[in-house]
Amino acid sequence: MLEGNRRFVNGTPEHPHQDVEKRHELTEGQAPVATLFGCSDSRLAAEIIFDKGLGDLFVVRNAGQVIGESIVASLEYAVEILGVPLIIVLAHDSCGAVRAAIDGTAIDAAPLPPAIWKLISPIVPAARKVLAETGGSTPADIDAELVGREHLRNTVANLLQSSELISAAVAEGRLGIVGANYRLAEGTAVPVISVGIDDGMNPATKEGSE
Repeated sequence: MLEGNRRFVNGTPEHPHQDVEKRHELTEGQAPVATLFGCSDSRLAAEIIFDKGLGDLFVVRNAGQVIGESIVASLEYAVEILGVPLIIVLAHDSCGAVRAAIDGTAIDAAPLPPAIWKLISPIVPAARKVLAETGGSTPADIDAELVGREHLRNTVANLLQSSELISAAVAEGRLGIVGANYRLAEGTAVPVISVGIDDGMNPATKEGSE
């Protein structure tokens, strides 16, 4: 995945598995190499930024990559039925859902449509935590990038808490999870946290910095 992203960043994509033969081959079934759970933002086209093709990725997306019942069910399907060994949770900078959650922390915040508020409300704790840790007092004081990374970590944690199947697969060494942040300007996907991926001996949780 990182190699494909490097090709995309360098402007040398190979565009694999996008020919007629591959399309016909996939009518018999699919065996994706990874699952990507990411934000629905139009700038995060998964197969493009990782230079993949048809059948390579099982993709699940919603605004702000927020864990929900249908998301967990889709990811469990990928792990248990399709046997994917890797879940990538992909956040990004300048995320509209994160911005809406930050703005929603204001006392006088304008109400959002109920369905939108329900979707983004799980991001609000990350915004409040960043506000408290940085000593700010208003949404203007909140660093959106810090909120995005905090929400990314929360999303990975929530996924493990929400799914016994997925947490068991990690514990058994059958699955790794990587939370990464996509930088719009550079086109790079930067790993922030990983679970179940270490030196190949024991499941572990690791965090990196950008």
